[in-house]
Formats: sequence, C-alpha cells, structure tokens
Amino acid sequence: MGFPSKDKVKKMRELLENVEPSRTLPKNAPPLDRLKYKMCERFSLYILEEKISQVELARRIGVDPSRINEIVKYKIDLFTLDKLVDYASRLDIDVHLDVA
Repeated sequence: MGFPSKDKVKKMRELLENVEPSRTLPKNAPPLDRLKYKMCERFSLYILEEKISQVELARRIGVDPSRINEIVKYKIDLFTLDKLVDYASRLDIDVHLDVA
C-alpha cells in the first residue's frame, strides 16, 4: 500500500477545506457539559451503528437536519441536557451517563 497520488491529496484537501470540525471538550469542563458531550457522542455512534445519514436521523427524531449537524459537531452550548435526552427517548436509545 503506497501513498495517494498528488492529485488525490489535492482533491481531498479541497473537499476538507471548508468543513467545520467537531468541537472538543476542555479537560476542565463542568459536569453538565461533559454529560451533554457524551449525549452528542451517543448520537454520532447511533448514526454509525444504524448506517444512516444525519438527514435520516433528523427524520426519525422529528427535527430539522441542521439540529442533527449541530449535535454531531458537539455544539453543546446550543442544547440543554433535557432536550438531548428527549431526542434520545424518541429513538428508544438506552443511555447511561456517569458524572465523573
């Protein structure tokens, strides 16, 4: 297995140039932020496990696809924990969170 060609690398860089990255959580984040972050992570895992798109997840929950994009980008400041739990309950997801 070799390195990708210069053309492939250039194309990939162009595709990724304007993509907004997911947010990370600071080490000293308060417990509530850690819980919301874990909830967002659970939705990202659900998408992978179910092999569905963000649009399909939005349809299943009954929200606009832009809300799902905010969740999978870990924009925890845009959500309350109870709203994330509500979304999870609409999917019948078992969620077990520990505050550490």
